Amino acid sequence: MTLEALLAYAHLLAILTLVVFISSEAALCRPEWMNAQVVERLGRVDMIYGIAAGVVLLTGIARTYWGMKGVGWYWTNPLLHLKLTLFVVVGLVSIKPTMMYSRWRKTLRATGDLPPEAEVRTARKWVMVQAHLIALIPLAAVFLARGFGGK
Repeated sequence: MTLEALLAYAHLLAILTLVVFISSEAALCRPEWMNAQVVERLGRVDMIYGIAAGVVLLTGIARTYWGMKGVGWYWTNPLLHLKLTLFVVVGLVSIKPTMMYSRWRKTLRATGDLPPEAEVRTARKWVMVQAHLIALIPLAAVFLARGFGGK
C-alpha cells in the first residue's frame, strides 16, 4: 500500500511539473515578449519539460508493474494504450519547437539576432497543440482508474 501511494505521488508530481513547464513555454513563446533572455530561457524550460515527460513515463510504467492492480490489469486495457498513444503523439509534436529553440539559441549566440515573429508564432502553435493534447490524457486516466475498458 505504501509503495502504491509513493508511486502515485511521484507520478502526480511529474505530471504537475510537466504541466507547469509546458505552460511556461506557452507563456514565454510570444513575439511581443521575445528577447535574448527569453530565447535562452525557452531552451532551459523545454529541457526541464522533456525531463519531466521522461519521469512521467517512467513513473507511469512503474505504477503498472509495482502498483496494486498489476501488469495484467493495466496492459490489457485499451485506455492505457490510448494514454500512451497520446503521450507519444505529444512527444512527437514537441520535437518541432525543441528544434526551433535550439536553432534560435545558436543564431542568437552567433549573430545576436532574435527569431522572426512568424517562427515564434509557429513554435507557439506547436506548444499549444501539445498543451491541448496533454489535457486529454487525464480524461483517459480517470476512466482507466475506474475500471472502464477492462474485461
